[in-house]
Amino acid sequence: MPGGTKPRSPEFRLAADVLRGLRQDLFHDAFAYDPLPRMRVDGPLTRLLPPRLRAYAAWTPHAVVVAAGLLTMAVTYAVDQFSVLGPVLLLSALLTTGPVLLTLVRPVGAFWFSLAAAPVTAFFAAEYDEWPWRAGSFVCHLVVLTVVALRTRPRAAAWMWVLTALYSIGADILLGSGYYNSNSGPLLVVSALILLAVSVRHVRREARQEVTAQRTVTAHERSRRTLLEERTTIARELHDVVAHHMSVVAIQAEAAPYRVENPPPELEKAFATIRENAVAALTELRRVLGVVRAEDYEAPDAPQPTLADLDALLANVREAGLAVDKAVTGAVRELPQGVELSAYRIVQEALSNTLRHAPGASARVEVSYVLGGLGLRVVNGAPPRAALIKPSPGAGHGLTGMRERVTMLNGEMTAGATDDGGHEVTVFLPVPTAAIEGEA
Repeated sequence: MPGGTKPRSPEFRLAADVLRGLRQDLFHDAFAYDPLPRMRVDGPLTRLLPPRLRAYAAWTPHAVVVAAGLLTMAVTYAVDQFSVLGPVLLLSALLTTGPVLLTLVRPVGAFWFSLAAAPVTAFFAAEYDEWPWRAGSFVCHLVVLTVVALRTRPRAAAWMWVLTALYSIGADILLGSGYYNSNSGPLLVVSALILLAVSVRHVRREARQEVTAQRTVTAHERSRRTLLEERTTIARELHDVVAHHMSVVAIQAEAAPYRVENPPPELEKAFATIRENAVAALTELRRVLGVVRAEDYEAPDAPQPTLADLDALLANVREAGLAVDKAVTGAVRELPQGVELSAYRIVQEALSNTLRHAPGASARVEVSYVLGGLGLRVVNGAPPRAALIKPSPGAGHGLTGMRERVTMLNGEMTAGATDDGGHEVTVFLPVPTAAIEGEA
């Protein structure tokens, strides 16, 4: 070993870790100020209370601790009033009530106070019928152990029980030879059961928090993965759209010089440059698509759908059991292919959501050709109560895909519940006038 130091044995390291844990849990800042927090009032029962009572209900843990302190005082007076003198009885009551109340602000310090007060109250008693725990100290220490265990970690609860056992056994061995009614055993058994129940509660709460955190992370990752998959799908579809137009540009640029008699060299060179740029753009598109395309992806044989294919889509969902109507307003015109494709996919996803989450409900699709763009509205009613098919649970990933398409086209989208319990999706996709004239 460097420096000539001896390697520590596993037993030594284990003992050092144990002592370090004891020092950290019960000695380090033992009397630090740590007030008992108020109870949350958003539970299923407290939400039923009026607002004023709900504000008072937040102090329920403090009221329970104070009530336990009063109970401890009552036990001390009831048991020791015939065997302890008046001033000593008052002191015993303070020594058994003080630790309980101290758990409200200094929990670990309250444990040490209770442990130190136990032999004092025992020695002050005129009759030693109970040893080493008087009745008041017995109740006080159980209450303190319970409250402190609830407010600290399970390891600290284990240390408190071990120290309580050491005190009890030591008091029985060293000072209890003349006392016949040792109550160390009952205290240790009852406190062990209480601390075990509290530790199990801690473990279950931590496990529930870990599961909740893991579910949150999983939902976030699922949303992120869905978003990436949707972007990949959009990239594939746009590739087909853009590749078609670029192919047309390249073909027309190659054929254009032959349509002009004796074209000047400058014109031929310009058309050659246009064709070369179109071919280069196609090559780059295929290269980029190869990065985002899955290995098992097969390019569709049919052309990408447009709004002209909505009737076929509606017929398909009607066969699946969805009653859907379509309404078209405005002058129907041909829009850029990217807009038509995205509009079709948005309507398709909205109707799919209706089938999954509102089985048995009716739907309506409204397509509005307005100045400057295209408006879409897909609304469905509430599912009937007596529906045979139950709604499928979902995390809203379909809406994520729709929003991604709308964002890509600099559009606007709103989605939410309707007054009658249904759902509505409203989308506006802007289309510049120049783009429409270019398509025409």
